[in-house]
Amino acid sequence: MLVKIVASALTIGSGGSGGREGPTRQISAGMGSLLARGLDLSPADARIAVATGVGSGIGSIFGAPLGGAILSTEILYRDDFDVEALLPSFIASIVGYVIFASVIGFKPLFGFNGAYHFTDPEHLLWFALIGILGGLFGLLYAKGFYGIADVFERVWLPRWAKPAIGGLMVGGIALIIPEVLGTGYGWIQAGLGPRLLSLPLWIVLLLPLARILATGLSIGSGGSGGIFGPGMVIGAFIGASVWRLFEPIAPSMGHNPVPYIVVGMMCCFGSISRAPLAVMVMVSEMTGNISILAPAMIAVGLAWFIVRRNDDTIYRSQLKNLGDAPAQRILTGMPLLANLPVRDSMAVPKLVLDDGSNAGRAKEAMITAGARGAPVVDTHGRFEGTVSLADLETDAVQGADATSHVDRSAPSINVSHQLDDALDALMDASQRWVSILDDDRHVVGTLSLSDLVRGYQSGLLTSLRRVSDIDAIAGTFEVEIRSGSRLADKTVEEANLPMGTVITSKQRGGQLVVPSGATVLRSGDQLMLITPDSAVPPFTLPGSRSSQCRVPDSGSTFDVWDEG
Repeated sequence: MLVKIVASALTIGSGGSGGREGPTRQISAGMGSLLARGLDLSPADARIAVATGVGSGIGSIFGAPLGGAILSTEILYRDDFDVEALLPSFIASIVGYVIFASVIGFKPLFGFNGAYHFTDPEHLLWFALIGILGGLFGLLYAKGFYGIADVFERVWLPRWAKPAIGGLMVGGIALIIPEVLGTGYGWIQAGLGPRLLSLPLWIVLLLPLARILATGLSIGSGGSGGIFGPGMVIGAFIGASVWRLFEPIAPSMGHNPVPYIVVGMMCCFGSISRAPLAVMVMVSEMTGNISILAPAMIAVGLAWFIVRRNDDTIYRSQLKNLGDAPAQRILTGMPLLANLPVRDSMAVPKLVLDDGSNAGRAKEAMITAGARGAPVVDTHGRFEGTVSLADLETDAVQGADATSHVDRSAPSINVSHQLDDALDALMDASQRWVSILDDDRHVVGTLSLSDLVRGYQSGLLTSLRRVSDIDAIAGTFEVEIRSGSRLADKTVEEANLPMGTVITSKQRGGQLVVPSGATVLRSGDQLMLITPDSAVPPFTLPGSRSSQCRVPDSGSTFDVWDEG
């Protein structure tokens, strides 16, 4: 976080085309992550803490607490919201804003520009035009920015040299168009006032393109800064260009450029960031112009539609929706994880190392224990982090300690949590296992992905066995297909089961699956069945009269009959 503050101050302060919101968002998210680790929050709560940090930082620095809070829930996904983070972000954002504004001041970032009132429906046509241009320029911004970044990525030069070259090129552009330097918020302020008419028309028209180029050179080359601020400038001058071009020939536009500039800011970056609602609210707060929201909806809607049709975004790490999160996809298919305790699935640690252990001896202990990694504890037995065998193998100095190899950011799980929390932690774990801690942060176990799957299989079988206790008209039976059964080597669809009989799970060789109609049944498969008759078998299943199925729980067998 400290490095980001210094690097961003140098990039933006020296004239680089970047915004303050990017560094602020990362610094605030880092603070949320730091607090989550210090308070030992669950992975789900840690995600909310990080999102809340984003909302409070953005809401504070832009003087837009409501928009910042909404942004924290909208910015992570292209077509979704993280609803759980909304209310915590409301609280954090207003608290952060009050602290920030107590020093800087409580007025909007661009002053009060609330004189506009929507009274002429003809204005919607101009707003629609700005929306179309905003969507197209948003796409150009994203493709141009990442195109320049890719060029710098391919250039074989030291990483420290690339921002210097980018900065030199931005300086060259600024000799002709000085408006490309810095955040550009001052030029937005100028556009919102009478100074817009003093700017040459060619600069107003060219500035959106010049800003795209300067931002790509400043940030895409490796400089530290945000892309939100330049997006605001690009959108503002799209609106200013439309007003300057058409106002002399279309008196119905009015003599006030403010609404067109404000709408331009909303639709350009709101669309390409895939956060239209948050950006609309933020720009309204930044300009003190809430009344513009209603007519701006047509512009933002058209711009968002153009960007969404191209499925592009300025934030390439955005997920499409909540369901695309790796942990969420697994939870959707394995819903029982939320009801299964970690303590029932965890394993006894193969090895626990002391912080400061000799690297050579720690490596030998891991090899002896057959462990690829181990938890590390301090002198009081409290969890400090993890160390991997691969990291220790790179240390050839036997007298050195393992401290430098300890991953102190490694996730951990409290023993009282459920397996869904453990899954979240496993998604972030570099070693595909996590340490299980008690309330005093002592290591009581470890959990790997295979442990989690076995725990889920056990929980699923237990749940299926309880079905007959819940529904008196249905019975559950666990049966095994014997060798020679006519069910063997047939699909579930071909098995032609009796009406109402359902195979809820199939277990073969320790692997549990939920079968479909195309699943092939084999000899030795253990099936969990639900039947409409809770009577003890035998019951009718298609197969051979001489074949038998065994009920593992009772050890008894019953004949498998043809339906006739």
